[in-house]
Amino acid sequence: MKEFFKNPKRALIYFMNYRCPSLLPDKVFICQQYKDIMGEELNLKNPTKFTEKLQWMKLYAHNPLYTQMVDKYEVKDFVANRIGKEYVLPIYGVWDSFDQIDFDKLPNQFVLKCNHDSGSYVVCTDKATFDKEKARQVLEPALKKNFFWMFREWPYKNVKRRIIAEQYEPSLGKKESVEYKLTCFDGEVKVITVCSGIPHQAVELRNNDNFSKDWKRQNWYAVYKPTGKDIKKPAEMDDIVRFSEELSKGIPQVRIDWYVIDGKIYFGEFTFFTWSGYIHFEPKEWNLTMGEWLKLPEEKKV
Repeated sequence: MKEFFKNPKRALIYFMNYRCPSLLPDKVFICQQYKDIMGEELNLKNPTKFTEKLQWMKLYAHNPLYTQMVDKYEVKDFVANRIGKEYVLPIYGVWDSFDQIDFDKLPNQFVLKCNHDSGSYVVCTDKATFDKEKARQVLEPALKKNFFWMFREWPYKNVKRRIIAEQYEPSLGKKESVEYKLTCFDGEVKVITVCSGIPHQAVELRNNDNFSKDWKRQNWYAVYKPTGKDIKKPAEMDDIVRFSEELSKGIPQVRIDWYVIDGKIYFGEFTFFTWSGYIHFEPKEWNLTMGEWLKLPEEKKV
């Protein structure tokens, strides 16, 4: 903490973001945050690295469609209309507040989650023993927060904050769980990440193995280390790639997450800023490689 406050400008920026974030310009905050996390100055005038271009996208790529795509409620119609409702996990209800939830109308098992952020969810496996007050303590504070202010990821800024009840799938959130995260650039899949383990938990409980579209292992990782195991291409992957490329047409960069449950493919979510755009690649050269793949929209003065 002493080291942090040795830099008055830095301390002021983070204090303002905590107390009154709307008074702090996005560019000022993002530049400081990038320096703190990445350990170098952010180049917005001539960005070449993937991490730099993602920060540029936060500031200047404000497509209203992105707001619908990150909304865990609204996105279901978006995906259903593009590839079919059978690839979307059904929901049982949507509410503006916790007190509006009619638990009597919910099935015995379900998942409650906020539609506007990451990680705010509770799982009910038995309604008779479900702790509603504990669920309230998770969801109500989350509803009061605009996820945008944490990292200035623009798509989240105008999401209407709500709670949804989604179908419970017992195979998800386990040690043996697998997710497929496909990073797409203007309608082309360039990276397939096989994520194994428990999401939103300690780093050592999760592994990521990266492959190209033709299922060749890529020699890099970020945060989560690879398993080192021989991973066979899933039978459903060709369809997952096809769906991802359809959903990402015309979008400079987006990651699309998928699940395969009992042989059926289900859409997970769209993510425009993996790790909020603060990615430490190993080896570092991959930051430039992926930066070349990301073609920014029209030129803007920064």
